[in-house]
Amino acid sequence: MAEAVLPTPDVPLGVAPAPAGLADLAEAARAVLPVEVWDFIDGGSGAETTLAANRRALDRVAVLPRVLRGVHAARTEARLLGATHAMPVAVAPMAYQRLVHSEGEPALAAAAGAAGVPYVASTLSSVPIEQIAAAGGAVWFQLYWLRDRGLVADLLDRAHAAGCAALAVTVDVPILGRRLRDVRNAFAIPPHVTAANLPAGRDDLAHAAAPGVSAVAAHTGEVFAPAVSWADLDWLRGRTALPLVVKGILDPRDAELAVAAGADAVVVSNHGGRQLDGAPASASALPGVVAAVAGRCEVLLDSGVRGGVDVLRGLALGAHGVLVGRPMLWALAAGGRAGAEAALALLADEFRDALTLAGCADPAAARELRTMTVE
Repeated sequence: MAEAVLPTPDVPLGVAPAPAGLADLAEAARAVLPVEVWDFIDGGSGAETTLAANRRALDRVAVLPRVLRGVHAARTEARLLGATHAMPVAVAPMAYQRLVHSEGEPALAAAAGAAGVPYVASTLSSVPIEQIAAAGGAVWFQLYWLRDRGLVADLLDRAHAAGCAALAVTVDVPILGRRLRDVRNAFAIPPHVTAANLPAGRDDLAHAAAPGVSAVAAHTGEVFAPAVSWADLDWLRGRTALPLVVKGILDPRDAELAVAAGADAVVVSNHGGRQLDGAPASASALPGVVAAVAGRCEVLLDSGVRGGVDVLRGLALGAHGVLVGRPMLWALAAGGRAGAEAALALLADEFRDALTLAGCADPAAARELRTMTVE
C-alpha cells in the first residue's frame, strides 16, 4: 500500500504552495484567464519563431562563475538612469492590464514601487497615467508615436505633470505585427477595458470584433503613426528634460543613431516576439548593441526574461539592467497586487542567489563576468 503523503507545516491542506519560480506563474494565470486573453498576452507574431528564439537564446548563454571571491550574500542594488533601485530590473510596458485583473496598472505599479524597481506605464494603459503615477514608486512613461502630434504633446505634458521619472519611446511599431492567435480568435478588447490615456472614442476600433480580424491591430493602425523618423526623435528630445529611453533597438547602427539623438538608454528588444517574426532574439543582438554604444548610454535587455538567472545573463552580456514583462502579467492575473509583490520578491531572491553563486558582490561585478554560448 502506498505511504500517505502529509502536508508540510507551512503548506496547509487546500492551499496551493507558493511558486518555486516565476515560470510557475504561467499556468496559474492560464487557469484564470479566458482563452482569448491568454492568447493575447502569451502569443507572438507570425509563426512565433522570434518568440521562441528569445527563450532559446537566453538558455544558450552560459555564465562563467568566479570563485573564492569572498561573497557571502550579494547586494542587488543598481543604478538605472541616474537613480538607485533595489535591483537592475524594470517592469516592462504592457497594454490593457485590466484585461488580466480588475486592479490593473495601479496594482502592478504599487508592487513595483514596494519592490524598489521602476514601473513603465504604457500609452495603452487601461488606467490614466495620473492614477498609475500616484500608486507609488518610480514610474517611467512609455510613448507610442501617434498620428495626432497634438495628442503626443499632450501625453508628454501629462507624464511630466504626473511626476514620471523617465520617458521611454517605443520605435518598433510602425504597424502592429500580425499576431495570428488574435486573428483566429477575432480578439477585441472588452468594453469595460479602455485605452484610458486617449480621448474618449479614440479606441472604438479596439472593441469592434469581426471574424478574422484583430481589433487591436485595427485600432493601432488607425491611431499609430507609421512613418516615424529620427527627426521625430529629435523633436521629442527637445520637448523633454527627462531621461530618454529608446525601446526596440536590434541593429547596432540604430543604437548609434539613438545615442546621437540624445538617448540616455536604449532597450534591446524585439517586442517580446510580437512584431517582426524572424527578427533575432534580443539576447543575441545585445552584445552588438553594447559594443556600438561603447558606454555612451545605458543598455537594457527586454524580451524573454523569466527569472533571476536571466537578469544575471543580461548583465554578463553587457546590459545595465533588464525589463521583465509577461511574468508580471501572470502574477497580476493570478493574485493582483499581492501576487505581483510576491513575484518581484521571488525575482529578487533568485537574482541575489545567482549573483552569489557567480561570485559577484553586486550587479556591477556581474557585468565583468564572461559567457559562453552552449548548444
